[in-house]
Parts: sequence; structure tokens; C-alpha cells
Amino acid sequence: MKSPVLNELGGVFIPVSDIEKARDWYCELLGVPNDGEIPFGHLYVLPMEGPDVVLDSKIYSPDRIIKSPIIQFATNNIEEAFSYVKSKNAEILTEIENGHYFNFKDPDGNHLMMCRC
Repeated sequence: MKSPVLNELGGVFIPVSDIEKARDWYCELLGVPNDGEIPFGHLYVLPMEGPDVVLDSKIYSPDRIIKSPIIQFATNNIEEAFSYVKSKNAEILTEIENGHYFNFKDPDGNHLMMCRC
């Protein structure tokens, strides 16, 4: 039987404590407008080019914080991205490794990665 499951990623959920604050922080980080709806009062789908990143305050609890990067944001200039993320008061977890990537935290403590494409 052929699999009915598509070979593509639909989206990734990130648990956040305050949906409006998280929306604003992620939209500023990505340089995208933050004027979308917040369905059901707890979801925000970031306007991405690719799979959806869904912020969800309903699934948040301190023990659900993502403690290893499962999301890799892309950049053409890793040094500029490093400075920019630092300017957003994100906690930097690693320096730029191998001239290629670094890890940082969002305001809720979820671990994220920035990678040179």
C-alpha cells in the first residue's frame, strides 16, 4: 500500500507563555508584520516561506520548553544575524560555530538555531 502521508513538513509548534508577546518577538526577529489573527486566543502562525511555525500558548508550561534546537532559521550573513539576535536581548547559547551556525533562546527559553545557508 502506498503511504497516504506526504513527504513534507506542514509545521512546527513552539510552546510560548504569552501569545501576543511571542508573536511580536518572533515577527520582529524575522522582519515580518505582526498583524495576523490569533485564532482561538492561543495560536499564531508566523508568515514563513516554507513550513509553518506555529506559536501556541495553550501547550505552554515550563517543562515543555524546547531544550535543543528543533528549528533552524536561515541567514545569508551569519555574523550580521548574530549581532541582530544579540540586539534583541536573546540569550546566546553558543558563539558562531565553524563560521556556520549559532544557538540562542527565545524569551520563553526555547532553544533555536540560526544557520548560514
